[in-house]
Amino acid sequence: MTTASKTGAVCGAWPAAISAAMVAAGAIPLSAASLDGADLLWLEGRAQEGGRTTLLRRRAGHTEELTPAPFNVRSRVHEYGGGAYVAQGGRVWFSHGADNRLYLIEPGAAPRPVSAPDSARRFADLVRDAQRSRLIAICEDHGAPGPCQNRIVAIGDDGRETTLVEGHDFFSSARLSPDGRQLAWLSWDHPRMPWEGSELWLAEVKPDGSLGAPRLVAGAGQESICQPEWSPAGVLHFVSDRSGWWNLYRLHGGQCEPVCPRTAEFATPHWTFGNSMYGFRANGEIVCTYIEKGVSRLAALRDGQLRALANPYQEIRELRVHGDQAVLLAGAPTIAAELATLDLAAAAPAAQVLVRSISALPDLADLSVPEPLSYPSVNGRIAHAFYYPPANARYCAAPGSKPPLIVIGHGGPTGMATSTLKLATQYWTNRGFAVLDVNYGGSTGFGRAYRDLLRGQWGVVDVEDCVAGARYLATRGLADPERLIIRGSSAGGLTTLCALTFHDVFKAGASYYGVSDLQGLDDDSHKFESHYNAYLIAPPPEAAGLYRLRSPIHHTELLARPMIFFQGLDDKVVPPQQSEAMAAALRARGLPVAYVALEGEGHGFRKAESIVRTLEAELYFYQRVLALPLPPGAPPVAIDNLA
Repeated sequence: MTTASKTGAVCGAWPAAISAAMVAAGAIPLSAASLDGADLLWLEGRAQEGGRTTLLRRRAGHTEELTPAPFNVRSRVHEYGGGAYVAQGGRVWFSHGADNRLYLIEPGAAPRPVSAPDSARRFADLVRDAQRSRLIAICEDHGAPGPCQNRIVAIGDDGRETTLVEGHDFFSSARLSPDGRQLAWLSWDHPRMPWEGSELWLAEVKPDGSLGAPRLVAGAGQESICQPEWSPAGVLHFVSDRSGWWNLYRLHGGQCEPVCPRTAEFATPHWTFGNSMYGFRANGEIVCTYIEKGVSRLAALRDGQLRALANPYQEIRELRVHGDQAVLLAGAPTIAAELATLDLAAAAPAAQVLVRSISALPDLADLSVPEPLSYPSVNGRIAHAFYYPPANARYCAAPGSKPPLIVIGHGGPTGMATSTLKLATQYWTNRGFAVLDVNYGGSTGFGRAYRDLLRGQWGVVDVEDCVAGARYLATRGLADPERLIIRGSSAGGLTTLCALTFHDVFKAGASYYGVSDLQGLDDDSHKFESHYNAYLIAPPPEAAGLYRLRSPIHHTELLARPMIFFQGLDDKVVPPQQSEAMAAALRARGLPVAYVALEGEGHGFRKAESIVRTLEAELYFYQRVLALPLPPGAPPVAIDNLA
């Protein structure tokens, strides 16, 4: 349908084809794809089952669920988890989120526990050591007072557990060589996060399964190491950002040498376990994905030369390789996240889709295709974002009407906005909102220097880049300057709150489990992030003054814009009191404010009813406070101080 044949209507109030129920029910969270011989395994989130995560296997064209309810395949190490299962030879071991125990699935049998019944002990990043009939895993022990203890352990098939490595604050990525004689792993210590600096270690595995004296291979200081992997020939590879970019290296003749120097990122930050962006074919060729200017590429690498592999994707989240088969978890602006395989032995490998996160997409005319933008920000910086214009098959902007703009600050804050189709974004553009998804300074995908722009500047650089993006679009006539909105979750919630508190650009905002009190975040945070603010703000004791200066909770007298807050009551990363205190302060000042608390939800909402409730409440809130027309039957949300 052409614009001339569409009905003109006020932007932000268009009748929409994409409902909140479609957002909640339509996108199945997919993750942790792996290959066990010819078998493909992956995890799916079940929003309709309270956010349970289940493990599926596709074998000979048939898909089966290996972990029926009540099993929940989830690790809680570092709270963010990952690496919750491993498969080998048709057997599967996994972590059950309800009791943190490890379970084994054998052919034709129900899952049975293989670790001790101790819920204080959590396991992740599972690796099978078949020669010694054991698992190797990262263990996080919460059984003693004080901070939890992290180490690398082995769990025998008889359930006996032994410690292999300890003595650092954190461990990850224990990887056994093909001959079983060497073990590589990563470690790091407070106050660093793993993307600030980490170490790669290597040790001999003795005949009794214990380890010899470890030696440092790479890392320390300001060098971040990711994803150690062994080639079929037993050569240790890894990713390092020593050049300013996360590039591939290998250990050769006792020396670390670059495999493919490039101004691109061959890794992402270690928020979760089990991430994979490269793997090996049986002939030793590396198949890899890397990020250039926020967009993923896929290639085969041999002798330092990249050979592009054609594919329809712009974001590749995971890549696994076995033999001549590769599996991708990927997406693009008109492709929601999906699992696909490539036959690498084919003359022209083509992606074969196996699982789609959304089985039936809206009409293409109802989808907004993002435009990558680079625009000027403060102090000569260039910021990056994806701009989504309003899109609706039947409606267009009424004469003289410009769209309200929603600026999104991603979480992390060392995260990354991508262009993969998300119904949660299309929910807004289909109603006549424009969306700007910002990769502010500090984001991943643009090199170490760009990531380090946020060092000591959280609540400043991220906010400046979001503000600059809103002004850039308003100046170009692509957004209504009187209806500029900012929203964000977690770290993006702090960006949202600081933008509304310390700048006078946005007219309303939404905070999803956002940070409002930096000192409170330190006081309540879990071990993994308990020192993160030393990088983002400043180390003690310099941090105290900056904490107060940048914490919106201490400057509510400057906040004069309506806000809505969403908070999971079981959140252990950003506790509920952060949102509750902020909402109470705004309520006391007489500002329009809504607070939506969700029982049984943590850091990120998993339940279908929670997703529906929050989206509908957020839309209602914007339409009320920005004086947009309300559709008939719109589910209301209580807004204090709104006449």
